[in-house]
Amino acid sequence: MKFLQDNVTEIKIAYLGGGSRGWAWGLMSDLASCDDISGQVALYDIDFQAAKDNEIIGNQFRTVEGVRSDWHYQAVKTLPEALSGADFVVISILPGTFDEMESDVHAPEKYGIYQSVGDTSGPGGILRAMRTVPMFEEIAREIKAHCPNAWVINYTNPMTLCIKTLYRVFPKIKAFGCCHEVFGTQKLLACMVEETFGVKNIDRHEIKVNPVGINHFTWLTSAFWQDKDLFPYYKKFCQKYREGYQSGDGQIDSNWMNNSFVSTEKVKIDLFLRYGYIAAAGDRHLAEFCEGKWYLENPEKVSEMQFGLTSVAWRKNDLKERLEKSRRLRSGQEQVTINGTGEEGVNQIRALLGLCDLVTNVNLPNKGQIPNLPLEAVVETNAFFCSGSLTPVLAGPVPLEIYPLIARICGQQESLSEGIAQRDLHKIFAVFANDPLVTCSLADAKKLFQEMCRNTEKYLSMYDLSAQL
Repeated sequence: MKFLQDNVTEIKIAYLGGGSRGWAWGLMSDLASCDDISGQVALYDIDFQAAKDNEIIGNQFRTVEGVRSDWHYQAVKTLPEALSGADFVVISILPGTFDEMESDVHAPEKYGIYQSVGDTSGPGGILRAMRTVPMFEEIAREIKAHCPNAWVINYTNPMTLCIKTLYRVFPKIKAFGCCHEVFGTQKLLACMVEETFGVKNIDRHEIKVNPVGINHFTWLTSAFWQDKDLFPYYKKFCQKYREGYQSGDGQIDSNWMNNSFVSTEKVKIDLFLRYGYIAAAGDRHLAEFCEGKWYLENPEKVSEMQFGLTSVAWRKNDLKERLEKSRRLRSGQEQVTINGTGEEGVNQIRALLGLCDLVTNVNLPNKGQIPNLPLEAVVETNAFFCSGSLTPVLAGPVPLEIYPLIARICGQQESLSEGIAQRDLHKIFAVFANDPLVTCSLADAKKLFQEMCRNTEKYLSMYDLSAQL
């Protein structure tokens, strides 16, 4: 890197999962829109052709209208080649394929277990973790060998287990996990402020929040706009919209049922009215950390709560559309454009380079920022980014009202991390059987776990699947 007066050049970013047909394009757009950083991005993917496609697409951003910086993209064939000399490492991978995820999400349905995402908690999240953790062990070892001083930004789920693994294998790693779920809650609060105070165009950054919890099950213990405590207003808002809310005029559009990622915030609102604290993730994620009968008892209950079950069939169809878009982009049939993603990754890079200061939510090992959760457990709170440093903000304890919910999940993820590290199927199954969504009998839970392992055994060769539970 070269540090000039107002910018930094010759930065190297290693993008692991560089064949991505989504996150990678967003990063390219965000990088192109910055005028104070430039350099190269090494694209590594087990699908080398996908990385080559993104090399072509990424380099098209160098001449797109509105470009403010110059980034050179290059696909590489090996992980060491990508990491060697990297200043930053971005990890955004799919552990396995959508065929494995199809088992994760849909195999439990025969036992009456429904999942709206299946990538962080529930049976699907546990099986995904079993595949992901060994991959992250290798990534951590390679980072230690080839770029030990690099900042590592992870977007891959299950977020908590990914970050936990990076630090377990390489304790001195400078890694953190990014998630935009809190941003969505800030946007909801901004809509509430506009409606309540008759103002317009409130940006989410104007809503100052204190997140406490674990990834995808983060809660806000305070929220302010200017000098106004938003909790009393949010209570009235939730009472008004207990049957659901959508931005705009607040009225429910029946088309929400046609989009797996849209909800009417009904789960989030219900949780606030139950506990008095703001659940700060999307309804699809929040529902999976609660008791299975609350929001995910069956598709009819999901419909009543007005959020979606994101099927893997939908994801596969979406991938086909993104593959077609990739073809159009790399051939020039469709032009790349600069559209801000709203993610914080590039601003985090800028802050760590000393070009700005930033406070935002991230996932880090607990050093006391949440004093009533286990030390070293990965938690989500605000953190302060500035030149060469990342410091978690003291968020305070999890409030007593929601402590049982969060502590249970935190403890399970700690146990799951240990079980996977030891390749101990008995420990892993103990977590599986105790998951809030696993509402079937213990005997059926054992059958389901064994079936899901067999379905994805191609990626589980490091476990002794013949062991008796």
